[in-house]
Amino acid sequence: MTWSEHIVIRGGVRLSCRDWGGSGGPVVLLHGLAGHAGEWDAIARDLSPRYRVVAVDQRGHGASERRPRDVSRAAYVAEVIAVLEQFGLQQPVLVGQSLGGHTAMLAAAAHPGLFRALDLVEAGPGGPNRNVQAEIAGWLDSRPRPFPSQEVAVAFLGGGPVGEGWAAGLVERDGGWWLRFDDVMTGSLAENAQRSFWDEWSNVTCPVLAVLGQSGTIPPREIDEMLRRRPETVALSVPGTGHDVHLERPDVLRHVLHGFLEDVT
Repeated sequence: MTWSEHIVIRGGVRLSCRDWGGSGGPVVLLHGLAGHAGEWDAIARDLSPRYRVVAVDQRGHGASERRPRDVSRAAYVAEVIAVLEQFGLQQPVLVGQSLGGHTAMLAAAAHPGLFRALDLVEAGPGGPNRNVQAEIAGWLDSRPRPFPSQEVAVAFLGGGPVGEGWAAGLVERDGGWWLRFDDVMTGSLAENAQRSFWDEWSNVTCPVLAVLGQSGTIPPREIDEMLRRRPETVALSVPGTGHDVHLERPDVLRHVLHGFLEDVT
């Protein structure tokens, strides 16, 4: 099965979605910061024969609006709701990695009863992290502008399946390869730099599966607190992976997702 592009307009912002079709229960896939909907292609292709699958290029990312003025957490959440409304998706399961998982958590907290379940991949309430914007800005400043080739980009972006997944979202112009997301990257983290979101986590009422990388970025103490506040949460760690579990071991994540979806749909 292949996808078709579907455009959603919310507040004047153009959002590009990969519509994988399918006739089963709806599943919405949200990439992380600096990512793009194409990172989910292998998993979306696997799920779409049994589920109604939509992968979203969130604002400032992928083929969506390049430089939206509003990159607040509330804006990301509102666009998820707009996607559900325009696709007519009822009681979807939200699957989000990193900042996409954070968006999924906030959407479920703000709209109890709207979502069937959440799968948070390397995501949690986190924060505050007052150094994160400076760290990201430093990383962005260290990159070639543009990358002379996709091979150079893959190496800079982490190499292997992670670098390949991120590099697939580059745009080619003026004889080089450019990142799409640098203008919004630090702004999108402004609120996460200043505070944590534990109250929102506690307000989530639907089932949650937390998928963690064995060498991921979510500290053990954060996972412990997530489970203390919501002991019904199911958490598992994927051996041999870091922050980008969906790119490093899509086979394992597909297997885990199938089991979770069968339980909640």
